[in-house]
Amino acid sequence: MTIATPAARFAELRVLSDDEVVSHSYVRDVPLSGGKTLALVTLDNGRDHTRPTTLGPEAMIEFANTLDALAERAARREIAAVAVTGKPFILAAGADLSRVGDIQNRDVGLQLGQLGHYALGKLDELGVPSFVFINGLALGGGLEIALNANYRTIDSSTAALALPEVFLGLVPGWGGAWLLPNLIGIENALKVIIENPLKNNRTLSAAEALELGIADVLFSPANFLEDSIRWADGVLSGTIKVKRPNQPGKIERAVKWDAAIGIARKSLESKIGTVAKSPYRALDLLKAAKNTDKQTGFAAEDAVLAELIAGDQFRASIYAFNLVQKRAKRPAGAPDKELARPVTKVGVIGAGLMASQFALLFVRRLKVPVVITDLDQARVDKGIEHIRGEIDALLAKDRINQDEANRLRALVSGTTNRADFADCDWVIEAVFEELTVKQDVFAEIERYIAPDAILATNTSSLSVEQIGAKLAHPERLVGFHFFNPVAVMPLIEVVKTPQTSDAALSTAMVTAAKLKKNAVITADTPGFVVNRILAKLLGEAMHAVDTGTPFETVDAAIAQLGLPMTAFELLELVGLKVGAHVLDTHHAAFPERFFESSNLHRLAEHGRIFERDAKGRIKGVDKKAAEIVKGGTTPMTEAQILGRLEDGLADEIKRMLDDGVVAAAEDIDLCMLLGAGWPFQMGGITPYLDRVGASERVFGDTFHHPPVKGVE
Repeated sequence: MTIATPAARFAELRVLSDDEVVSHSYVRDVPLSGGKTLALVTLDNGRDHTRPTTLGPEAMIEFANTLDALAERAARREIAAVAVTGKPFILAAGADLSRVGDIQNRDVGLQLGQLGHYALGKLDELGVPSFVFINGLALGGGLEIALNANYRTIDSSTAALALPEVFLGLVPGWGGAWLLPNLIGIENALKVIIENPLKNNRTLSAAEALELGIADVLFSPANFLEDSIRWADGVLSGTIKVKRPNQPGKIERAVKWDAAIGIARKSLESKIGTVAKSPYRALDLLKAAKNTDKQTGFAAEDAVLAELIAGDQFRASIYAFNLVQKRAKRPAGAPDKELARPVTKVGVIGAGLMASQFALLFVRRLKVPVVITDLDQARVDKGIEHIRGEIDALLAKDRINQDEANRLRALVSGTTNRADFADCDWVIEAVFEELTVKQDVFAEIERYIAPDAILATNTSSLSVEQIGAKLAHPERLVGFHFFNPVAVMPLIEVVKTPQTSDAALSTAMVTAAKLKKNAVITADTPGFVVNRILAKLLGEAMHAVDTGTPFETVDAAIAQLGLPMTAFELLELVGLKVGAHVLDTHHAAFPERFFESSNLHRLAEHGRIFERDAKGRIKGVDKKAAEIVKGGTTPMTEAQILGRLEDGLADEIKRMLDDGVVAAAEDIDLCMLLGAGWPFQMGGITPYLDRVGASERVFGDTFHHPPVKGVE
């Protein structure tokens, strides 16, 4: 195919243009006061709102050519200004990353950055003022279109604005890393470019964009375009003066800038370690933006973008992003949705903290009656009180309104009479993690519920099939393993036993989706996916300590995985007794591959591994904990620990896939990304094991063909 002028300059990008859904630049003249004319450019890919406007090479070159033609018209004094807006509800969703797998060398990445600067930078080189009317979604390069212009209006109903590049292993590379801090100040820019992406890709509302100074003025959607044009006319005539109080001055540059960068760097190191590259490259660019001119800042963005696009972490991030956005929405092995039974009432067995979290989630998302039960009325009353307290908290935070709060409270009830479960379509237990206890509560409740009602267990370590051993209809039982905190964690492991019916499985999958959770179907095997892999990691960590390796050495070795916390922080988070139970369970199931640890049981009795300050921050290893594990005589090096862990994980995951625990390696990664916080920059666990050679060492192949890695 042929790319229009300047094709020669960006010839390397032709590989990314095949099958591009081109976002065209449509121009129309709009009359202003005093006989002036505004040229309005509308970006539109010809699709509806379900296919957001994106910026591929052809779209960018057409945009650049359009602006060149408008600059010529400006020189002839035919137009007084240029404005850019988008198709309904969308300005632009950023660069078209659908063909990233076709980037074969660093030069392509470099040209991608240079093309963005070449095209968008023309908004400041027209010879007349430029405006962007942000009429909807503006992400990444879409927001950078606006930043490159001289003035910006925004529709108050705009769904989201963000620079999410750091989340994807990149940096804002079309001007954002230089323009934004020089527009809204370094602290605000750090929030938008680094903090928000690392908070699960948090976006800005229109009001927040206005408050930060990204937008100059906000208009309602009813007359957004007309009001924006009228406002632009006022700016051109001088009747409207634009003030930007957040724009950094000399004092901020001299005093605040470097200090803010230093604080942000220390915060990153404490929260995510130093493995992820993109946040630190973004920090470098933001630091340099203090005292460089635009041309130098843009050139620095080009260099960093080329480095990251060619590297492993960007490819891994795109792989992970696609898993979450696509595979999670089409779960492997899910039966036809038509088989799902309607859920019009939910029963929760138990009234403790976990059960209360279940009840609140079900009533909020399904908006159906939820009844909880426990051994006595006092426990039930306490559970109901907790749920209503959480509803009050949601109301106080404006997460729900008063009417919804009233409806939710009315839908939740408690009982000690199991007959009140008779009309429940879905019953989930949250009782003590003891096999006989779970068997007995299900056997009892089955006497009251309809023959086609579904039973769900939240067990994390027990056999779901064994839990159903006393049921008359074990085919109605399904595992439904949440992760804590229930409201936040996006994963549910849906466990299928040999007896589980398609109707039960389909109901579980449909219910998970209505709860706004991502569900992965797993076989009924110890630990399912997440806990089995974490048991391997934690078991290797404790084994190293048991052999005489200091806690600090083990943490330093595992830190190279880029996990959100160390192995021993994770143990303290889940609870040392729970961690010991998990290791014992897996050792009992697979004694030749999983370690148990008597030291961990002793640490559990002691109650902690780390000494912490009043704010809960780690000060160091607790002296008593260090004394408890003392005595090992064969300590390991960091390299030995990491090598053992990588090979052990590769072996265990290969066994899981061979045994059909899940359908594919992608499901393993999805579980670890959503259930264990495995870093997006690593792409989950299996791409990492391929890249470091563990897969080849263990089974002579790779999990992925081709491996998910960069082109460096």
